[in-house]
Amino acid sequence: MPRLPAVHVLLDAPACQGLIADYGREQTVDALRALLDELRAALRAGAEAGVSVDGIVALLGMRLAAANVSRLRPVFNLTGTVLHTNLGRALLPDVAVQAVVEALRWPMNLEWDIETGKRGDRDDLVEEQLRALTGAEAVTVVNNNAAAVLLMLNALAPGREVIVSRGELVEIGGAFRIPDIMARAGATLREVGTTNRTHLKDYEEYAGENTALLLKVHASNYTITGFTKEVSVAELAPLSRERGIPIAVDLGSGTLVDLERYGLPHETTVKETIAAGADLVTFSGDKLLGGPQCGIIAGRADLIATIKKNPLKRALRVSKLTLAALEPVLNLYRAPDLLPQRLTTLRLLTRPAAEMRALASQLAAPLQEALGDSYTVLDAPMNSQIGSGALPVELLPSHGLGVRARAGVRGNPLGLLERRLRALPRPVIGRIADDTLWLDLRCLQDDHVAAFADQLALLGETPAP
Repeated sequence: MPRLPAVHVLLDAPACQGLIADYGREQTVDALRALLDELRAALRAGAEAGVSVDGIVALLGMRLAAANVSRLRPVFNLTGTVLHTNLGRALLPDVAVQAVVEALRWPMNLEWDIETGKRGDRDDLVEEQLRALTGAEAVTVVNNNAAAVLLMLNALAPGREVIVSRGELVEIGGAFRIPDIMARAGATLREVGTTNRTHLKDYEEYAGENTALLLKVHASNYTITGFTKEVSVAELAPLSRERGIPIAVDLGSGTLVDLERYGLPHETTVKETIAAGADLVTFSGDKLLGGPQCGIIAGRADLIATIKKNPLKRALRVSKLTLAALEPVLNLYRAPDLLPQRLTTLRLLTRPAAEMRALASQLAAPLQEALGDSYTVLDAPMNSQIGSGALPVELLPSHGLGVRARAGVRGNPLGLLERRLRALPRPVIGRIADDTLWLDLRCLQDDHVAAFADQLALLGETPAP
């Protein structure tokens, strides 16, 4: 059996010294020993393994490079879902990105009042903007909307009942279920009404001394149609005031402006919900608001004060990076007429189909050339969706590319192509439906088109993972 070079010989090789400079001695030595163990095992099994110093060091370099590639990678989102939960939801505008970079590089006055020189409250950094945008008396920010709901329930309803309509007992992605969160928070769920119809009398019957909250939950990822009835916040408000039971609304989507002014379907805003009589509203920062992942609780000052005293608040609080991103996004709302140009999420949602049609015309031929004779590329209209449970049945006219396998091609050509797209240096994520791989171009931003086009030539060379 051929002998492998000694560890010290390999480490002294000039190329290996370069690896040590890049990856550190300890990591390089550990990877080298593991590689040599594998080569010895292969040689014992009779394999014809290369044993030269240069060959081993080259293989070591590949191993180290692969081990140090980030698992979190940028991708092209061509799914047609703008706020794609699995792809990180809202993209931040440049002003927010730059604010996060500054927060990474410098100490920040996260909990330090510069005017008084004393300890401050991190919520103060965004409270003024949020109060103005929502009409709330006070706010607090935690790491996502699920955390906001959990904290609210645990602070205000432990050991007491919370009334929820059966038609609003939602489950969203990741098996987040209202009944489960209620139990974890220490509250008792009191279901009222039926799946499709709930009346005010249903709330009146069960709202008593042991009722902590009247909770309404936004049906974020489904809709019930037909013979239906729900009780609005405005209809609940008199009962709430009469019996002294606060109304809480899990609004989810976090809409701060009337989307109709931008040509989109109407979604109830936080301000409308509070004006209708809600005492507390929870919502997400990374959905229609267009900011970083966070959960915001807005409403009555006395209830927010109680929530902020709960020990869970510290466990669920956000970091300086979240607040650094959130503040400039909220400041963009001071100029609502400029919002479609400045807020990335709104710009993508309001993008005219003609823009995507022009992109499809530009990219269809290069994609066809890259794919060859096994596929047919179509320049096709399609529909995008907002995503992340916002306006779940509303569709946005869009345009993109459809790829179909030509007759006679064996195997699973669309599945193979989908895997090859994911194996590109910057993975391309589309969707397969109706025997077609669809690439919706709504989220292919202008400054990314060249990078996308440059990758197309690699499709024939890229092995499927």
